[in-house]
Amino acid sequence: MSTVARSTVARAAYALGQTARVGVYFGQYALSARLTRPVKPKRPIPGPFAGQDEILADLRALLQRDWANIEAGLYRMPHDLLDEPVGALRRASRYFRDLRSVERRRHSGGHDEVLSQVDRAGYPRYYLQNFHFQSDGWLSSDSARIYDHQVEVLFTGGADAMRRQALVPLAEFLHDRRSAEMRMIDIACGTGRFLTFVKDNYPRLQVTALDLSPDYLEQAARNLRRWRGVETRQAAAEATGLPDASYDLASCIFLFHELPPKVRPQVAAELARILKPGGRLLFVDSIQKGDQSSYDGLLDYFPVAFHEPYYSSYVTTDLEFLFAEAGLKTLSVERAYFSRIMVLEKEA
Repeated sequence: MSTVARSTVARAAYALGQTARVGVYFGQYALSARLTRPVKPKRPIPGPFAGQDEILADLRALLQRDWANIEAGLYRMPHDLLDEPVGALRRASRYFRDLRSVERRRHSGGHDEVLSQVDRAGYPRYYLQNFHFQSDGWLSSDSARIYDHQVEVLFTGGADAMRRQALVPLAEFLHDRRSAEMRMIDIACGTGRFLTFVKDNYPRLQVTALDLSPDYLEQAARNLRRWRGVETRQAAAEATGLPDASYDLASCIFLFHELPPKVRPQVAAELARILKPGGRLLFVDSIQKGDQSSYDGLLDYFPVAFHEPYYSSYVTTDLEFLFAEAGLKTLSVERAYFSRIMVLEKEA
């Protein structure tokens, strides 16, 4: 088969897979909206509020960007683009069963059930909450199994594509380096979803998956079991206990918006400490106020609809200044759908 023919087949496979994926998650998002009641803010939110057409157009732009990166050879086609039907149905069933509990918490203000469910020792107080009003917070195997599905429904099938944008600066960093000689850490790795894309593209890269939740780390270990060179470590992002200058690369995906303002500089300093001079930080998190002005109203409403106690302060934080104070120089800032992608370098 010629190169052109292979590219045409790959493009068709990607388009088919992503169309099905978005259709499934958008359908579940729409059904979720019908099964739940909106939360009214205590005071009016001035907006502006992007409409559904603009959001879907932005999602299409994200997927076009994702495909362009694949076609350019910056990373491989997603290893699980086409979901296994039985597993997908099972995850959807878990999601909708849990939605009833989420709805109850959302309208009763129940966000601290975790405090009475787990041994508090070893966990910072800010961590012991039902973020997003989800069952068990970050501290159960049930929560870990359902989390990725919840996030994809929230972003109507765009969450993985947003994460994959961090593979572009990763490819640029590793272009003239031997990946087997490099070490990378994913801080607050969750279920290890981002690292599955990293290892699928760089199987010889030595990676550490670090998270404070033992249950999410167990899920990460399962998701990464097909690859060698994977270490898991349970620790807080602000106190990893790792040696100075021990990693060439670090990634931090959707963590900072869930940290209290006083903890964010501590995590930035810890990231700078464990990176080698010249090392890179790949940062992906929520967009902030002004990144896309038509989304500003949605950013104000998000912590109302979902329990995100530190989100309002995050969207107005000067991240470039915060990281500069820690010794990390910002190399680039981009927006992709609802995500902000930053690349930073530890200065000598």
